Amino acid sequence: GVSHVLTLVLQELSLLCKRDVNGVGMLYDLLRSHWLQALLKIYECLQHYLGKRPAPVTLQARALNREVVELLREAPQCAEIKELRRLLRAPHLKAALLSAHDTVAQKDFEPTLPPLPDNIPENEEAMRIVCLVKNNQPLGATIKRHEITGDITVARVIHGGLADRSGLLYAGDKLVEVNGVPVEGLEPEQVINIL
Repeated sequence: GVSHVLTLVLQELSLLCKRDVNGVGMLYDLLRSHWLQALLKIYECLQHYLGKRPAPVTLQARALNREVVELLREAPQCAEIKELRRLLRAPHLKAALLSAHDTVAQKDFEPTLPPLPDNIPENEEAMRIVCLVKNNQPLGATIKRHEITGDITVARVIHGGLADRSGLLYAGDKLVEVNGVPVEGLEPEQVINIL
């Protein structure tokens, strides 16, 4: 994917860096930057999701069910058709299953983020919202209190851990909120308990 292409470009640029071609060093550093790597990981995950996302065949399963029941009423009656009509008219199928299907099929569950304000000053700090689902596994990062500012920061990201694999957390990142709880003024041990 995109990460593979970036790896090949970085290999070529490293050769040019050794020859000291103008601007190549800056480009090389840019392409190696953590934020670009994280952005590419997110892009590839979204592309993978979009490629595999199931789509409902119909948005109106209940209406289709009614239509099939009507067609079966006009068909020659045999035991199988009577049984199928009885199943299709059953309240648990119509009210529960098909109604739930239609509700889900007609909704857009894609995440929506608020738009960024237009008047952000150039010197404004950037803030990222990171969502990691742990599933009983450790986060794979340690935190500490910054000696000067007192902020809770990521001390290190353990190679191969959840935080490392996600590409979303880096050593030095400041934690502002964890699971909806502001961490300002909390001790690192208290923040660990929230995690």
